[in-house]
Amino acid sequence: APVVTMVKHNNIVPNQHFKKHWQRRVRTWLNQPAKKVARRNKRAEKARKIAPRPISGLLRPKVHPPTIRYNSKLRSGRGFTLEELAEAKVDKRQAQQLGIAVDHRRQNKSEKVFVENVQILKKYVANLILFPRKASAPKKGDAQPAQLELAQQFAGNLNKVQQRTNVKTRSRAATDEEKSAKYSAYVTTRRARADAHLV
Repeated sequence: APVVTMVKHNNIVPNQHFKKHWQRRVRTWLNQPAKKVARRNKRAEKARKIAPRPISGLLRPKVHPPTIRYNSKLRSGRGFTLEELAEAKVDKRQAQQLGIAVDHRRQNKSEKVFVENVQILKKYVANLILFPRKASAPKKGDAQPAQLELAQQFAGNLNKVQQRTNVKTRSRAATDEEKSAKYSAYVTTRRARADAHLV
């Protein structure tokens, strides 16, 4: 009789069985081309419904994601902070009507991102053509009839985020000044240690 040896180590006991009725579980995707057309028609219908507003929806800011793993990247945020809106001279109560997303909870930690988001807002407001609620009774700030005729729906991505490119520098020899004690990591840390000790 053949000698049967037990498997070694504390692994899972092999119990795979291949006698399932696999043909009963086969899934087909014969509606895929039709679904593609349906999605396209749905996008076109949505664009017609929200016209002349941008197809991509509300304007959103650039933000750094949380955690050390992702905070070097940029992505679209939930909405602009109240400080960003105030700096761009956009009324926080009117922002949503103008197609600008607002996030009253987010706080500005980065001056660079704050300035970039204010520039995004200013550029958006400068290119905005504000339609009157009633064509017969336009209010202050509404576009002129001649401007309304020129209005076109923006079909691109309004919130496209361009990642910052890191400028790579070529390796070079250290200068005499960089080799001096002023730039020495050892001298700096020893001096800091001594200062902390003597305080």
